This record gives sequence, C-alpha cells and structure tokens, in this order.
Amino acid sequence: MDSVRMIEDWPVDNAATVVVGAGGETVAAHGDQAREFPLASVSKLLTAYAALIAIEEGVVELDTPAGPEGSTVRHLLAHTSGLAFDEHRAMAEPGTRRLYSNAGFEQLADALTEHSEIPFADYQAEALFVPLGMKATKLTGSPASGAVSTAADLALFAGELQRPTLLDPATVTEATSVVFPGLNGVLPGFGHQKPNDWGLGFEIRDHKSPHWTGSRSVPETFGHFGQSGTFLWVDPSAGAACVALTDRAFGPWAAEVWPAYTDAVLSELV
Repeated sequence: MDSVRMIEDWPVDNAATVVVGAGGETVAAHGDQAREFPLASVSKLLTAYAALIAIEEGVVELDTPAGPEGSTVRHLLAHTSGLAFDEHRAMAEPGTRRLYSNAGFEQLADALTEHSEIPFADYQAEALFVPLGMKATKLTGSPASGAVSTAADLALFAGELQRPTLLDPATVTEATSVVFPGLNGVLPGFGHQKPNDWGLGFEIRDHKSPHWTGSRSVPETFGHFGQSGTFLWVDPSAGAACVALTDRAFGPWAAEVWPAYTDAVLSELV
C-alpha cells in the first residue's frame, strides 16, 4: 500500500504506522514497528479491554457501583459518570451528559483493583498483554493515558479487536456500539458534538464533524486518538484497522493529516 508512506511527509521526527486486516494479518506497515511511543489516551482502549475481560471473568459487572454516587462501571467506561475531565469531582448526574473523563478511567482501574485484589497494571498485563504477546507494552502511569507501546504490539491488539480471542465477540460488539445514545459532549480537540457517541471505552465515529478519522470512514468506525499524536481505528466495513504513532503532540497538524491519511488507506482497501 502506497498510502502508508504518507507518514514520511508528516511534520514529526518519528512515526510508525500499520494496517491490519480482519484476520489479524498485517496488510501494510511503514516506520519503525518496534519503536516505543507514549500512547496518551489510546491507553483507554487497553484499559477498557482489560475491564471487559474482568467483567467476563466475574470480577465486576457493568452495573457494579463504581465512581461517584449513582455511577457504575458502565458509566465510567462510557464517559457518563459525571466526573470532571481531570479532577475527581462530579460535574453532573450519572447518565445525563457525555463528559470525557480521565478521572473516570482512573476510578475504573481503582474499582477493578479493589474487586480483583490485584494492582490494575498487573491484572492488565496478565489478562491482556501477555496472552496477545504484546511484550513491549506497559502501563507506566495513569490507566487513562499512561501506556507505552509499539506499532507491532498495537497491530496484535487491532487484530484482537476484529477477531476476539480473549473475549466473547458479542462483548466486543456491545463495547463498540453506542452506549447511552443521544448524549452531547465535547470531543477533545474537535469541539462540541451532537451527539457525542461512545461505546464502552471506544469512541464511535458516527457522523461527527470535524473528526480525526476520514470522510470515507463509516459511522460504525471505532477507536481512539491520543494527545501524544497517536491513533487506532477499526473500520468494520473495510475489514481493517489502522494504527499511527508519532512523537509530536496532537495539534492542528494532526487534525489536517490524519483524515487525509485515513481516506487514502481506505481507498486502497476497497
């Protein structure tokens, strides 16, 4: 695929990208696949997946109380707990607004630690990273933004998202479908969205505009981007996923080049 070479023109010092087919195979890759990058909020996908594994293992349930008064694991995963962005204080009643919250994912990890009696980073490594062979991936900070990984490792995770081996496929379908539909909110970096659709830890493309994916991306596309200049999306219609990692913080440059890159990738996949 010629499109993966577009990262050479991005205004960054280092970048790596990989396109992964529905069967988990690498369709195309460019850049150093073994270079470690901080993921920022792409970390939330890894945290959410570990939480879903915990749910299937019976550690917690989606309706287990967690977070502020009236909130549950489901609310925390879907950014509807009412918690502030980076502060551990309630700004709204659970289920009433889509308030994107790093604090919510930290409280989610705290709840999993409490119920499993295993530190969250250890649980995540044992339940997710080790089984998938993600040897370079580690959680070094907040469960909301503190993971470090490589394009090669995230390619393994992108394959898992499309053909689950650690979860029942129905669980992944639920997690990548809209939860608490119709709620408005701010998509960081792209402004207020009506609605601001989200699944259980996964952002849903829907018809958001502007957006970090492309104009060719179907509404069912799901994934996440990070303020460290990273993203991962899965387009079910295309039967493929794409990962891009850089060492430059998100900004106008990313909002310009990422959608064009996504469209170029999708055009080659058709």
